[in-house]
Amino acid sequence: MPEADATLIVIAGAATLVTCGMLGMAQAAAQAQVRQPGQVTAASPPAGEGPSMAYDAATRKVVLFDAGQTWTWGGSAWTERTPTTSPPDLFNASMAYDAATRTVVLFGGSEPHHSGALNQTWTWNGSAWTKQTPATSPPARGLASMAYDAATRKVVLFAGRTFRNAILLNDTWTWNGRNWARQTPATSPGARELASMAYDAATQQVVLFGGFDNGSPLGDTWTWNGRNWARQTPATSPPGRDGAPMAYDAADQQVVLFGGVGNDVRLNDTWTWNGATWAKRSP
Repeated sequence: MPEADATLIVIAGAATLVTCGMLGMAQAAAQAQVRQPGQVTAASPPAGEGPSMAYDAATRKVVLFDAGQTWTWGGSAWTERTPTTSPPDLFNASMAYDAATRTVVLFGGSEPHHSGALNQTWTWNGSAWTKQTPATSPPARGLASMAYDAATRKVVLFAGRTFRNAILLNDTWTWNGRNWARQTPATSPGARELASMAYDAATQQVVLFGGFDNGSPLGDTWTWNGRNWARQTPATSPPGRDGAPMAYDAADQQVVLFGGVGNDVRLNDTWTWNGATWAKRSP
C-alpha cells in the first residue's frame, strides 16, 4: 500500500467503530454547506449502527458507508458523497480496499431491523459505486471479517452470520476483482461473527483474532497463507473479545488490536502481534 499521511479514526460500532460527534457544529456547518455534483461538505456523518470503513489508497481518503450513505474523510473534514447509484440501506457490511483493482469492495450486510442479510458485492472507485455481478457469490451475511491479502492480491472474506435464521458461518471466500471463489482449507477457525482481521505485511499472512460464537467471546489467533488456516499458539494472548478494531502498523511492522467487547464488558486495552505472540502495551 502506498505510504501516506493518515489519521487513525476509531469508529465505535459493530464491526468498525467511528466516533461521529460534533453534533453541536451540525447546524452551523449546514448553513455553510458547499454543494458540488456528487458531494456535500458537512460537519460529520450522523450517528449510525454498524458502519463500514476502509482506507482508499487510490484517492488517499477514508471511505465510510452506513445506512445507504457514503462519506469520505480527507484528513481534516468529512464529505458526504451523493453518487447516482449506491448500495441499499444496510448495516454491518464488510469492506476492504482491493489494491489489485484500486477499488473499495463492500459485501453483504444486514437489512434494517436485522430482518435479513444480503449477498451483494459493490465496488467504489472514488466517485461512484458499481454493483458487481459475479458468477459465484458467498451466501448472504453480515458481521463478517474481510481484509486484502497483498501476497495473493485477493480480498479474503471469512465467517459472519445470517440474520433471518441467525446461523453463524465459518466459510472462507476470496475476491479477485471479478468473481468470488470458495476456499476449501484443510483446517479452519470455528463459526463466528465480529472477528478481527488484518493483513500482516511482515509475515505476508492474514491474521484473525477472536469474535463471538453465540456462547462467549473467542480468544484464538489464526493466520491465512492463501491456501490454509493455521491456528497459532502464542505464549501470551489477549482475553477473548469481539468487535475489536485491528490494523497493521507499517512503522513498527506489527498488527495492533484495540478494545472490543468481552463478556458484555467494553475493553480499552492495546495489544500487538509480532508474527509469533501477542504483547500487551501500556500507552
